[in-house]
This record gives sequence, C-alpha cells and structure tokens, in this order.
Amino acid sequence: MSISLQKGQKVSLTKDNAGLSRVIVGLGWDDVKQSGGGLLSGLFGSKSADIDCDASAIMLKDGKFMAKEDIVYFGNLRHKSDTVIHMGDNLTGAGDGDDEQIVVDLANIPSQYDKVMIVVNIYDANKRKQHFGMIANAFCRLVDAKNNTELFKYNLTENYSGMTAMIFGEIYKHNGEWKFNAIGQGTTDVGIGQLAARYK
Repeated sequence: MSISLQKGQKVSLTKDNAGLSRVIVGLGWDDVKQSGGGLLSGLFGSKSADIDCDASAIMLKDGKFMAKEDIVYFGNLRHKSDTVIHMGDNLTGAGDGDDEQIVVDLANIPSQYDKVMIVVNIYDANKRKQHFGMIANAFCRLVDAKNNTELFKYNLTENYSGMTAMIFGEIYKHNGEWKFNAIGQGTTDVGIGQLAARYK
C-alpha cells in the first residue's frame, strides 16, 4: 500500500522493502487553467505558451556536485554508470499520471555517489513569464520497478508563486541503506545548471 508523505518526511527505501533494487521516480503536474481574456482573446494569439517542466536527477559525491555528466536530464538521458535513466521529456504536462519518469538502480549506483537530487525546473521560465504558482497537482512518487507497485507519494500543496524551479526530494544513502527525503523547496533558479550549482 502506498504511503503518503509530508514535506520534510524521511523514509527508508531499502530497509523496509526487502529486495527493492530499482525504483521509478514519477513526477507529475498540471497547468492551472487561466481565466479567459474575453470573446476575442483567441483571435489575437494571447494564449500563453504551455508550461514545459523539466525533471532532472543530479548525482552527488559526498553530497557535492562534481561534474556536468552527473546531471541526468532531457539533454543527457542516461548516466554513464547506467544506474540513473531519464525516460524522456514531456513538453506540456497534459494528461493524467506521471509526466516524466526517472529510473534509479539503487543496487548498482557506484559507491562514490551518496545522493540523487530530484529537481524540476520550468524551461525558459523568465522569458515566458511562468512560475510554479501556475502549476497545480504537482507530485513525486516512488514505484518499485520490479512490480510497478507505488511505495510512496508526495503531493506538493504549498503556494509556489514566483518560483521557477523545485527541489522535489532526494534519494540518499545513510548507514548503507537508501532513503528518501520529501523536500518540496521552491527556488528561483533558472535552468538545471543553477540548480546543480547549489550543491558545489
């Protein structure tokens, strides 16, 4: 049975789930429906652009970001170790269920890596004048890749107006076991590069 997490809650992944080796991190969101601008608004192209949220995983060594190749995102879908794989970019967030997925092979992550940060940023946020206050129903869930069973789900319920990026959570190793921390921290970082720089 899936467990609903609260912001700041930490849970064990491997200790409480015997045999868990690979997890799917599913991330989802919806655009908040903007009120119409009148009868003629559609004729003059005033419809705002779709909000393109990009999920990424930043792999850390001893809690530090060391190299560009340790970012797994739409431009680098597979880590060189083959233990973190991005399943592809969703440009609109339309539809139900996960919008983007990242597969994490906990059992085989090289020992020098102790954290995998799960982050989402809005593509071209400043240029498009978009922010997470325009996003609804954002969530992060962890699924056992072996049997597709949802283990944990974290719904982001705060108001993130003005925030252009989000640190959803972290998968981290503590005393030999993998855990998950539901962070839910909004930031004004622009692009994955600024997010990764937080961990230098």
